[in-house]
Amino acid sequence: MQMKQEDKKRHGGPHDRGNADYYYNRSYSPHYFRGSTYNSPRVCESDMTEEEIQEYANGWARAELIGDRKDYR
Repeated sequence: MQMKQEDKKRHGGPHDRGNADYYYNRSYSPHYFRGSTYNSPRVCESDMTEEEIQEYANGWARAELIGDRKDYR
């Protein structure tokens, strides 16, 4: 089953989580949340589809490309 376009970029989705993990300097660890972030079931990499893993990677790569990292200074 293919992900809907709105699911790809939604808060808590794979793309969003990849982007957030890079931004907050967390390790690369594909995952997402079924609903709202931290308030719904978390889906780990072992339960993700290849497309979902790729969306996480795309989110990470996008943030990395533009150098979008939180400055903790």
